[in-house]
Amino acid sequence: MIVWINGAFGAGKTTTARELIDLVPNSTLFDPEVIGGALTRLLPPKRLAEVGDFQDLPIWRRLVIDTAAAMLAELGGTLVVPMTLLRQEYRDEIFGGLAARRIAVHHLLLAPAETILRARIAGREVPPDLPDGELRVRQWAYDHIEPYRAALASWLTADAHPVDTSALTPYETAVRIAEAVADGTAAPCDIVQTPEPAAETLAAGVLLFDERDRVLLVDPTYKPGWEFPGGVVEPGEAPARAGMREVAEETGIRLGEVPRLLVVDWEPPAPPGYGGLRLLFDGGRLASAEAGSLLLPGPELRACRFVTEQEAAALLPSVRYERLRWALRARERGAALYLEAGVPLG
Repeated sequence: MIVWINGAFGAGKTTTARELIDLVPNSTLFDPEVIGGALTRLLPPKRLAEVGDFQDLPIWRRLVIDTAAAMLAELGGTLVVPMTLLRQEYRDEIFGGLAARRIAVHHLLLAPAETILRARIAGREVPPDLPDGELRVRQWAYDHIEPYRAALASWLTADAHPVDTSALTPYETAVRIAEAVADGTAAPCDIVQTPEPAAETLAAGVLLFDERDRVLLVDPTYKPGWEFPGGVVEPGEAPARAGMREVAEETGIRLGEVPRLLVVDWEPPAPPGYGGLRLLFDGGRLASAEAGSLLLPGPELRACRFVTEQEAAALLPSVRYERLRWALRARERGAALYLEAGVPLG
């Protein structure tokens, strides 16, 4: 399992983590900062200049997942990870990727009072040989207090088990964390476990429309980007039936009729993904009562909303938007289309 210690920059995560590995048998410290530091030497300066934080690099998030999984496969036991995560979509991507490998994550939040936090930041030691150390260490922490405050107000407090460290030493904080994990107070994160494919997959999505002909999109917790209701077709399962099953699981809507096929899109492999066939079906127009009875997002979904085609263009990754765009044209014409990488052929 993983004990992920979250909190604002300067909250004492790394110091607490070092204390915690002395308390938890067979535990190892894994600091994802190491991966960020390595990427500054591996990636071209031009690419690094495109982001303000190495967490914004998809390769960093992928390597955190892969490295944590590899360390646990090598060492077993518990991995203690001190790392600030303030963007919910990054948390969902990383924790979802770990869940796909059947790795339980206990999410802890160090939450000192802001006055205490600022005092600790002011007292942090800055390495004398670090260029621009004052700016890169201390000012960086100050600048991220506001994003931390916004995350607390929107999702972080409800997602993680908070530990008020205002009056605690790092050792006392580590004891609280060890106890919370051991007695189940800090339970493993409730996030869907979707095994990563080992070959090409067949996936079925279903388009559902409201009375204004807006299409329903969902925001899964286990992968980045908005999607259509649906998922991978299980062995021996008919694709349309798989789409109906996924719609019921994700939204609570049970379709009375088998949906009509709109597009078949071949998605080429893009390592580390394998690609495969992606089918979109027409689930029809929902009555206002049905549209209003959608289940609140659960472990699989962060959010769901009805959008226009123009709004979908701003939310969906380009390949999914092209798939949607041609599915809407097929719906208008009453004839299914065959696509390759979002481009119609034939």
